[in-house]
Amino acid sequence: MTELVFIERPASGEAEGLLVLHHGRGTSEQDLLPLADELDPQRRLHVASARAPFRLEGMPGYHWYLVPRVGHPDPETFAASTAALGELHDELWESTGIGPERTVLGGFSMGTVMSYALGLHPDRPSVGGILAFSGFIPTVEGWEPELAERTQTSVLIAHGRADPVIGVEFARRARERLESAGLEVDYRESDAQHYIEAADVARAADWLRRALS
Repeated sequence: MTELVFIERPASGEAEGLLVLHHGRGTSEQDLLPLADELDPQRRLHVASARAPFRLEGMPGYHWYLVPRVGHPDPETFAASTAALGELHDELWESTGIGPERTVLGGFSMGTVMSYALGLHPDRPSVGGILAFSGFIPTVEGWEPELAERTQTSVLIAHGRADPVIGVEFARRARERLESAGLEVDYRESDAQHYIEAADVARAADWLRRALS
């Protein structure tokens, strides 16, 4: 059994896919779960939301890794969270009977980083899609994305040009890198700061239906 805490929102009938959500810095598994009904209003998908494993002294909530500087996670804590999330995803695939090809990994900010980390990990299976709100493909010692074998993985990127936490240049570099490798990327910039814009939630709902069709 995984050591990570997670909560689930089941589909209304037999699930047609799996959406796994990874929250941002300093929040919890409760943070993104309310998006489930907006991203999947017909409840076609089984949705799980995971809690990051680390608590930091003097800071609220839970964290996936330490942040020496933006774009470059601390290798030790990043590796620990990557391993724990891999176990959770494996457990969800076994318990639901839904395979990686019908799975979307999604997140916000630090949770987007973890979605990229697992979705592009050379030792992990290819997934149906990656939902990337306001994040980046990490640069970290001991991890390199596997892109050549991921052309069946669709990616949605949404990022605000006014984001003061993770600059929009990270999203632009991710788009260029993914598209150059042959992945299909649905990309949108907005005037938003560091939050998920309502227009991007609606767009992501349409994209989810296509990614898991």
